[in-house]
Amino acid sequence: MPVDRSALDFLDLDSGLPSAAIAARDAVRSWVDDTFMPQASRLWRENEFPREYFTELGKLNAFGTTISGWGCPGLDPFTSGIIMRELERGDTGLRTCASVQGSLAMNAIAEFGSEEQRNSLLPGMAAGTHLSCFGLTEPGHGSNPGGMTTIARRDGDHYVLSGEKKWIGNATVADTALIWAKADDVDGVEPTSSRAIRGFLVDTSLGGYDSRLIEGRMSLRIGLTAEISLNEVRVPVEAMLPHAIGLGAALSCLNHARYGITWGVVGAGMACLEEALEHAGDREIFGRPLAGFQLAQDKLATMLTQLNQAQLIAWRLAQLKADGHLTTEQISLGKAANVEAASQIARTGRELLGGIGICDDRACFRHLCNLESVATYEGTRDIHHLILGHALTGIPAFR
Repeated sequence: MPVDRSALDFLDLDSGLPSAAIAARDAVRSWVDDTFMPQASRLWRENEFPREYFTELGKLNAFGTTISGWGCPGLDPFTSGIIMRELERGDTGLRTCASVQGSLAMNAIAEFGSEEQRNSLLPGMAAGTHLSCFGLTEPGHGSNPGGMTTIARRDGDHYVLSGEKKWIGNATVADTALIWAKADDVDGVEPTSSRAIRGFLVDTSLGGYDSRLIEGRMSLRIGLTAEISLNEVRVPVEAMLPHAIGLGAALSCLNHARYGITWGVVGAGMACLEEALEHAGDREIFGRPLAGFQLAQDKLATMLTQLNQAQLIAWRLAQLKADGHLTTEQISLGKAANVEAASQIARTGRELLGGIGICDDRACFRHLCNLESVATYEGTRDIHHLILGHALTGIPAFR
């Protein structure tokens, strides 16, 4: 049974989008439907992300969406969010690629880099011809990035970087890796302090830089999740982001990514509801469609409700962002709530599909697996709830 996609937007929120967002929605949706989806099952099985996708996503303005200047599209928050939604409607790997390149690395350069760094890197990154990654997380320091052990040792007019990074998207294809490390030459600051953390733009062709895909992943298989080894990598002093001082600079970049996630997982939920609704209409059991049973309709109605609640949260965050009033705590609410809603939608959709629901050519199972990663990266549910708890009570409970 063909599904009217507009029916999934039950509160008709898309009708209130600016014209630029409608145009972006249609362009990205067409690319996902026509180019990506016919390859999705194969790419999942082969753990592959085609290199040419980067330039195609660049043409769709998927990188550095809200940055103005340096060849970047300078889109409004609604249009930026819609692009993330439609990419993740295809697969989380598509949205994650755009998020790492644009929300993380490009925003770091735009906000904390020198004018020379911006001019030399951002145009190519916006076009998808120059690729990047964001090296913050370490094997022993996920939710506590301030505890990182990667060190940048000053040696004349160079820094020498040594350490390990893990769960880094795009690392195996990046031309420039943005590596966060503790510098040893900050006046009055201990090298082990989070205040000593600085960002360094590392040419990945330099000796001592190595990246490798993390094997055995059952989630985000259409993606380039990797680990990085830095063994005495020498970079010029000019490779440091001059205005990124302390851990707060890195964390501010995460807010851009978390905002995109809030929108992106709505797309995952849409894909799952669409598939479940189509299956329920086609699947006959006891002489009538599965969609005609009360329990099936209850599940579909619950999925629809969860989806539209998530859309409302994303919509409100876009309004706040457009007005310049969006806070870290509000982003935490959006990220945690919408990932949980999308996961529930995917899980219910898999149930409705029955036995075939476990096959990798079904969107529900693929999205369900991917959302397990999204629930962990950019802050786990527990971390975001601690942020919300602090906002509510005024008492920090992180330790």
